[in-house]
Amino acid sequence: METVTLTIRNQPALLLEADNISPDAFSGKRAADIGKLHVYEGRSQHTLGEFFDVTGDAAATAADTRIVLKGDLTKVKYIGMKMSAGEVVVEGSLDMYAGAWMQGGKLLVKGNVNAFAGIGMRGGELTIEGNAGNYLGAAYRGDWRGMQGGRIVVKGDAGSDIGTFMNGGEIVVGGNTDVHVGTHAEGGRIVIKGNALSRVGGQMVEGEIYVYGTIDVMMPGFKYIKDEDLEVEGTKGTFALYYGDTGERHRKRKGEMVYGKLYRKVF
Repeated sequence: METVTLTIRNQPALLLEADNISPDAFSGKRAADIGKLHVYEGRSQHTLGEFFDVTGDAAATAADTRIVLKGDLTKVKYIGMKMSAGEVVVEGSLDMYAGAWMQGGKLLVKGNVNAFAGIGMRGGELTIEGNAGNYLGAAYRGDWRGMQGGRIVVKGDAGSDIGTFMNGGEIVVGGNTDVHVGTHAEGGRIVIKGNALSRVGGQMVEGEIYVYGTIDVMMPGFKYIKDEDLEVEGTKGTFALYYGDTGERHRKRKGEMVYGKLYRKVF
């Protein structure tokens, strides 16, 4: 695997839209050509080389290309957008849309990410060693297609509205979450190893949500079914199973009604 290293040299005055920072855009290019790829600062078009020092040549394919980003990247967004293969390692924190519409490969952020990380994700692995902002793995505003595949792991906390309109894939949060988890979910799995606030699974029709800690306020549309002994993400315990959101329309499969499943760890 060939490695391209980007070290930020000039901080943008505005947020920098850098959707070209992905193995797909870099593949087959030498360092000088990578530096000529466009980025946007506000309405103005610039090149990567105006903001970053670029060292190393990319491989012939995205799958064999690894990108390492260094420096303060908190004003850079769209890193790894729509990437289909390869690896991106961010040695710090990012702004919005990290791994948005990601299709494959691996994106590792060693710091925090802002809102909309992994939205519309279809495949690949997004790992965030710090905290994540709002709308993690959700749908773009006005769209009904949220996360459809892949896996997101957040080792810290996550914000509100994670997994909105989720259809598939997995989101694992090591810490706590804010309100509105899995709203309108029609599939997929969300695991919260800490606590969740209110409105967990609101208008959910299918999929699974696991909460290890407390839920401040249970949605009234969830019905207790039974306790189950499970092992989830390496943790064994007894979970209370609820079906919901019973206030929504639910499809039938093999003659039986399909509900979303909310598991709350009790022991």
